Order: sequence, then C-alpha cells, then structure tokens
Amino acid sequence: MEFKHKSVLLNETIDNLNVKPDGIYVDGTLGGAGHASQICKLLSATGRLIGIDQDDAAIAAASERLREYKNQTTIIRSNYCSMVPELMKRGITSVDGIVLDLGVSSYQLDNAERGFTYREDVPLDMRMDQRQERTAETIVNTYSESDLYRIIRDYGEDKFAKNIAKHICLARAEAPIHTTGELTEIIKRAIPMKIRATGGHPAKKTFQAIRIELNQELDVLRDSLDGMIDLLNDGGRICIITFHSLEDRIVKTIFRRNENPCTCPSNFPVCVCGNVSKGKVITRKPILPSEEELTGNSRSQSAKLRVFERRISGV
Repeated sequence: MEFKHKSVLLNETIDNLNVKPDGIYVDGTLGGAGHASQICKLLSATGRLIGIDQDDAAIAAASERLREYKNQTTIIRSNYCSMVPELMKRGITSVDGIVLDLGVSSYQLDNAERGFTYREDVPLDMRMDQRQERTAETIVNTYSESDLYRIIRDYGEDKFAKNIAKHICLARAEAPIHTTGELTEIIKRAIPMKIRATGGHPAKKTFQAIRIELNQELDVLRDSLDGMIDLLNDGGRICIITFHSLEDRIVKTIFRRNENPCTCPSNFPVCVCGNVSKGKVITRKPILPSEEELTGNSRSQSAKLRVFERRISGV
C-alpha cells in the first residue's frame, strides 16, 4: 500500500517556521514528508533538513519523496524523543526550526493491517514503531479494569469509559480479545443504543485511548519539549500540530512555562528565583484549519498549531 498522508495546516506551519535558506531544520514526525518537502524547497545548497520517524513505511515513502534533495537531507528511524542525542551523534548541537505533526497518519489509519482501524476486523496492533513487542492486544487483555477505565476516560475522553472497561474485562474472561472487530463489538454493547445512533463511531474514542497509551504519545511529548526548545538557535521556531485536547494542553503549558519560568510568589516585587525566559509564545491562540481545508480534509477537524520562538536573550 502506498504511503499517503495529506499534511494538515501545511502553509500555516511553513509560514510560521520562517525558513532561512542556509538553516538547519528538523521534522520530528516525518511521515510522508509533506512538511519536509516544503521546507526543502526553501533551502539553499547549504541548508539542511533532518527527518525523524519511527515508522519504517514512512521512512521509505519520505526517502523517495525527498530524493531530489538527498544532498541536503538526513533521514533517521527513531522517535522524536531521541532528537537531541540523534542530532548530537551527527555533530549537530543547534537548529533553526523544528516541526512536529502529532497523531496518526492517514496511511496508518487506512492500512488495515496496522490495526488502528475500527472499520475492519484485523489483529489488534496499533504500534507506530513495529519493532516494539507490546501491541494493543496486550493492553486490552492484560490491563486491570481500573487502568482500562483510566486510559479510556483520560485519553479517549469517553463518558462511557467505566462501562466499556467493564465490558472488555467480562468479554476477555470468556476468551482473549484478538481483533479490532471483536473489540468494536464489545464497545458497542457498552454504549446505549440511542447514543450509538446519534454520535460518531462508538469505538473511535476507545481506539484513540489505547493507541495513545500503547505508543506513550503524551509522555513522549511532555518529556521532549524542553529539550527541543533548548536545541533552537536564537530566533529559531518550533511548530507543533496537535489533534487531541490533552496534547494541545501539554504544548500550551510547556510553551508558556518556557516564556515565563518565574516561580516567585505573585506578591514578590522582583524576581529572585533566577529562572530566565527562553523565548516567546507566537500563538496566543492556536492556529486552526481554514474552512477550505476542513472541507477538503476531514481529518484536519481537530488540528491546532502552536508556535514558540527561541530568544537567547530572553526578551
């Protein structure tokens, strides 16, 4: 299956990156190289792009798409949480811009074999990095009812989380749950008929929750952002596209903390904590897809772009 993915907020991201022709840029979620190829078009012969992705299919697709820029690009199979050490290995200690397009790609969703889909009956997988041993099947069959409830409630934001977790545990007591179809039927039984008739697909939120838990998506984001901001040169920018409210909250909070890291009580007349600002939040409110993009790409519906600019001077 060909790797296809329509980049969301493409023009808005590239515009906010302020690409310098001779700069060094990192796409930490390379995917099909939609954002990366646009960056490469703006680079001179001395500019450089480093693309990182943990999905082997994405690496293959991006390598082909960026072939004409092979002298300016370096492609690394890894998780973006390893960005700093991976760049250090290659002698890169600072960059001019970073892009993260979070979430799951259209290819991963549409390729049924990857097990992200609730629309076909395939093995429960959902691994973004297929070198990883643990799969979605592991979570569904081994997590306690309280842990299943927690992830479906927090990561899926599903108000029927408690009942879904209960139904999963009852079903697996009879026989292990192996496929997406089996899980989808269990979820349907846990949700009232009238809700199923009016809402979106009943399994969507639970599948999202399991995927986030399996791939540790929120922890990776939370643990990586400060290091990526430190990697930026003066005036360099990091642009992050999120698709989930919890992701967006993490980005918003960490950007704000890097802009204003002061921990002094509000009644102190001057700052004495010594924490220095690392830059400025460019997007006080997130940038959202245009009506045209929403019409042309339904998967852009929940996308939000936030931008932070590094300022070494702190002002």
